[in-house]
Amino acid sequence: MRVLVVGCGYVGLPLAIELARLGHTVFGLRRSAGAHETLQRAGVTLLQADITQPASLQAFPRDFDWVVNCVASGGGGVEDYRRLYLEGMRNLIEWLVPGSAGVPPASCGTLNDQKTCRRDGGAPRMVYTSSTGVYGQNDGSLVDETSPTQPASETAQVLVEAEKTLLAAGREKNFPALVLRAAGIYGPDRGYLLKQFLRGEARIEGAGARTLNMIHRDDLVRAIIAALECGRGGEIYNVTDDAPVSQVEFFRWLAAKLGKPLPPAVPEEAAAPRKRGLTNKRVSNRKLKTELGFNFAYPDFRSGYSAELRRLNISC
Repeated sequence: MRVLVVGCGYVGLPLAIELARLGHTVFGLRRSAGAHETLQRAGVTLLQADITQPASLQAFPRDFDWVVNCVASGGGGVEDYRRLYLEGMRNLIEWLVPGSAGVPPASCGTLNDQKTCRRDGGAPRMVYTSSTGVYGQNDGSLVDETSPTQPASETAQVLVEAEKTLLAAGREKNFPALVLRAAGIYGPDRGYLLKQFLRGEARIEGAGARTLNMIHRDDLVRAIIAALECGRGGEIYNVTDDAPVSQVEFFRWLAAKLGKPLPPAVPEEAAAPRKRGLTNKRVSNRKLKTELGFNFAYPDFRSGYSAELRRLNISC
């Protein structure tokens, strides 16, 4: 397959590398050329463009079979979210899908001075990595893909709009569009709670009852590939591991693992603000496992964080 990975960052870069390893022809779209050498060594072609600037996309071919939009904001407020996630999604759809506004049916472009056109005039399968932050539930309840998405956070509301934009375009333009809602991502060099704990800056919010839902970066990459290979168009899949855990239980495990004291508790209102807001829910992964037959390499935070501690050579 010819695959386009939009946003070759923490998730997109290893995704592009793995897809190339599996034998696909992979293109990685980034705003900067920062990972050019890494992509090149893996056999991935860099396309340097910005999805918030639709004119920057027009020089490139559009004959992709699979497209993954896994851009990440890296900061910013609601307007930055709107430009990247919502307007960026619209720009991608208009660029990639024949018959969209401003896009002629003969989807042609140039790459390395060679003119290329979509082989069959069809649209690609598109996967968008959203977030379980779209679930605004705050009562500790179990949520699945049919649960209401009414988050209080304005940035999470933008993610809901981006999901709806893609799924609506899939229905209207007759192409397979899928949404993956990823839980809190951790893995090599990433894990906010672990870093806070190791620096002695972690705090338990109130009684620590708020539920944490997590997914290891490597499992998220594998779930994206599973969705590309056999996910049903128009569907949403939660990507979270098997073990939602309360904040206090997570820190108890980590403290015992490292032989360190439990972090101190602070009133919930004193906790650091989060961009997508605080929620408290348990996210179901049943659909991911039953429909896609997905098996986790790291089925819970214990296995995932134990691997990360070993990688960091931290005694357990």
